[in-house]
Order: sequence, then structure tokens, then C-alpha cells
Amino acid sequence: MARDHPARCPVSPVRNTLLIAASILLAAQGIVSQKVRVEEEVEAYPTETVDLRCEFIDGGGRTKLTQVSWIWEPIDGQRDNIAVYHPIYGQSFPNPSFKDRVVFLHNTLENPSIRISNLKMSDTGRYTCEYATYPSGNEQGTTTLIMLAKPKNSVNVVTVQAETKSVVVATCEAMDGKPAATIKWLGSVGGNHTTTNTTNGPDGTVTVRSEYRLVPTAADNGREVTCMVEQKTQDRPWAHTVQLSVEYPPSVSIEGYDNNWYVGRSDAVLLCMASGNPVPTTITWTAASGAMPDTVEVSGNKLTVRKVDDAVNTTFICEVKNKHGASRHQITTIVIEALEDPSSGGVVAGAVIGSLLALLLVIALIAVLLTRSRRQQRRGFPSSGDSIATGSGSNGGDYGNKARLLFSGTGNNSSKNGTGANNNGPIYTYREGCDATGTLTEKANDFHHHHLHHPAVGNPPSAHDILLSGEIDEVERRKFELDDSMEEEYDRFGGGNMLPPAYHVHRGHGGEEELDVYLDDDMESQRDGSVISRTAIYV
Repeated sequence: MARDHPARCPVSPVRNTLLIAASILLAAQGIVSQKVRVEEEVEAYPTETVDLRCEFIDGGGRTKLTQVSWIWEPIDGQRDNIAVYHPIYGQSFPNPSFKDRVVFLHNTLENPSIRISNLKMSDTGRYTCEYATYPSGNEQGTTTLIMLAKPKNSVNVVTVQAETKSVVVATCEAMDGKPAATIKWLGSVGGNHTTTNTTNGPDGTVTVRSEYRLVPTAADNGREVTCMVEQKTQDRPWAHTVQLSVEYPPSVSIEGYDNNWYVGRSDAVLLCMASGNPVPTTITWTAASGAMPDTVEVSGNKLTVRKVDDAVNTTFICEVKNKHGASRHQITTIVIEALEDPSSGGVVAGAVIGSLLALLLVIALIAVLLTRSRRQQRRGFPSSGDSIATGSGSNGGDYGNKARLLFSGTGNNSSKNGTGANNNGPIYTYREGCDATGTLTEKANDFHHHHLHHPAVGNPPSAHDILLSGEIDEVERRKFELDDSMEEEYDRFGGGNMLPPAYHVHRGHGGEEELDVYLDDDMESQRDGSVISRTAIYV
């Protein structure tokens, strides 16, 4: 029944108002009761100076201040007076640890702030500003002093020997820091790290130490790892990189042999290339055949053969040592006979190249001559074996496939285009496009004496005038007409070097002067191998 009473008897609004007012008064009393104003927390570093502020707030001015004291609490339950101020008796510093290091900033009870100089890490703790007042009693406020310390960071390499188990290869330490530091490792060698211990110092500082571990191999020697330290007092993380040191027995190889040690070669060199940690201190050259040949010189890791001969046709051995062991390597050198003087190689190469160039020149010349001959055949000029009009005179040579006009003469001169002294043989002509086959056509030579009508005998008529004279009918004249293209052919192919036929004047039967054409037997060889007559006209 009692449980149902609040439901049946609700609280009145007046009662709620009174409860709220009481709560406000209690809160106000608590605020008013806090009359000592101090800073809640202060940070400082060793050897520096810190000010601890304290001020009494009396709103009504009815509180009487009697004395003020600063009490240091380094740990819970321990209270030590370090400074006291009395308006009549003055200042007092009872704790010898703070003597000459603490002073009051103002000689008043209302503002008894103090300054502590030459701070130590052991000064950390709570500092209480406490007033003795009347009539309210003691009033106080507390400030916590936090001492900070920058750590002393370092990283060290641990020299190890290559093995098959995980060992510590590097350490990193953040010593005497406050608060405690955090250590990280950066590296690509595949190791791992652990923070092994944290040590608290007597002054409240902390030392943190971390180790980097891996299974060391020869390949890890010289690789880099980085230690990174993060701590509140540092503006940015501290980082430092080191190279690992892994010791291992030496390895060795021999370089320099090129399989070309011929008799007489000078200054052939072999190099003994060794690696190890620590660096091998002993390098020894020996020969499998026994004592070193007289032509061999050894200097450290270098073996030099001053003059190659059969004595160095052997096996050379290089052995190196360090404190972890020894290693050796050998190479067999084979001496070959010198087939030729290497200096003559350039001469031989030059002779071969010169022969090839000469052969190419001959081939090019033959190609040019063949091309020229074929062009002449296509253009209709004679070449070896190409004869269209053949004379049967004294020369009996080929005169080409262009038409010849031969003129008869008297005397013992033979004909160039027929037989007999009267030169009554056929006249051969070649007219391109004349018939379907392009062969020679002929006409009997009915004209022995050509009567030319010219004003003066001393100016001999040309062959063109003879052909166009009235004594030849129109049909025959048309066959022998020379167009401009034929004349150009005549000029181009030796016309300038051909002499016109000689003419002789004598009396005919009617007493008239007659002009004979005298043909000299003057065949002439040409540059292309053909033979032509200087007294013939080729059209």
C-alpha cells in the first residue's frame, strides 16, 4: 500500500519550486567557498624556471587572512612545507631541497605566487597554496607540476656472424625521457623488432630500449634499417639509419682469362676477386705445376705474365683468408701457337677490301658496256654481227643499216656498193617504215654521169643537189629525199668527220662539161667497232 502512495498523492508545484531553489543555493555556496585561485597543471623542463600562481578571492571582504603556505606533495601521503609568508614575521623556506631555489613574487597575502628555478626532475608533484583565515578556517588550491624530459636517443649496430637462427643485429634506445617514448623500426630486410625493457629512473624519467632481430646472411651485410623515436617533448619523430654488419667467410673468383694466350703474347693478367666480412687479409697465388714460371709476377691479387710461353700452360690457384675461414679458386690457362703476326691483320684486311673493290669496278664496267651495246641495237646502229647493207668492194665491210648513196666514177677506183669499175650495181637504200619488214629495197644504178647545171664548176654541188636534179624523175627523187631528222642523224654519227666525195670535170660527147663523182677507198673505223666510209652519205 505504501508503494502506491506517491501515485495517489502527487508532489505539488510549490514543493518542486522549493527543491530547485535549495539546490541553487547549495551550488552557489560551493562556488563562493572556492576562494583560492590557482592553475590546475603546469609543465616544465629540468634546469628551467616555473611560476606557480595563487590568489585569494574574497567577494564580501569579511574574511581575515592570517598566513599563507606552499605545501609540496611528491607522492601521496607526503606533505612538505617549502615556503611560508606571514604579514608580520615575513617569509620562511623550511625545506632545504628548495632553499635558494624558491621565492615569493609578491609580498602580499592576497597574491602569494612563487617562482621555482633550476628545476629538477624530482620537483614533480602537487603544490598546494593554503591560507589560514578567520573565521572560515583554512582555504586552499592545488597545482600539479609535471616535469618533462627529452630522451637521449641512440641506435647501434650489433656485428654478428652469418648463421641460421634469429639474433639481435641492431638496438635503439630512448634514455631518460618523460613521459616514456615509443620506438619503431623501418627496414626491408625481413626482420622483426621487440621492445625488451622499460626502466624507471630515480628522478621519474623512463628509458626505453628496443632490439631488431633477424636470421643474418651474407646478403644482409650492408643493408639499412632505421630506428624512429616518438615522444611528447620532440617537435617531430627522431629517426636514424644504420647499416647492418654481418660477418662471413670469404668467397673468391679469378677474372681476366680470355682463352687467347698465344705464344709471344705480353702482359697477360689474372685478377683474384675476393669478398668477405671482414675483408680478406691474405691472398696467395700458386701454380698446380709447382713453382711459379719465371715470366710470372705476383702483386697482391694481381698475377701478370710478362711473356706467354709453354711454361704458363698450367693451372693457377688463388686462395684468400679472413678470421672466419678460407676460400680458393683455380683456372687452367691453355697456351696456343701464334698462327700469324697480329700486326699484319690490318694489311691482310686492306688487301681483301682492295680486291673486292677492284672486282666490283670490273663488274660495273662490263655492265656499262653491255647496256650501251643494247641501247645501240635498239636504236638501229650497227654492232658486231649486225649487217644490213653489205658492200663487195675492196674492204668488203659492213656499212650499217642506214641507206648509202654511192656515186659512180671513172678510173681504177672500185665501187663501194657494187662491183665493176662502172659502178652500175644497185643502190641500196633503207627507209624506216618503208615496208612491213623494214628490209632493204634496191634500184638499178642507171645514172653514171649526172649532168649538173651550176653557174660555176669550181663550187661542187652537194649530194642533195644531185639527188634533186631534174635528170631524176619525181618518184626516184622522193625516195632519196633527206628529211631533217636524217640529217641530224648524219651529223650526230660521224657526219662532221666525213668528207664529201671528190668531183672531177671532163668533156662529154657533146662537148659539154660533165662532173664525175670520185669515190675514194677510204673506209674508217669508228669507236663503237663499226666501219664506215667517209665518202658515203648515211640516211
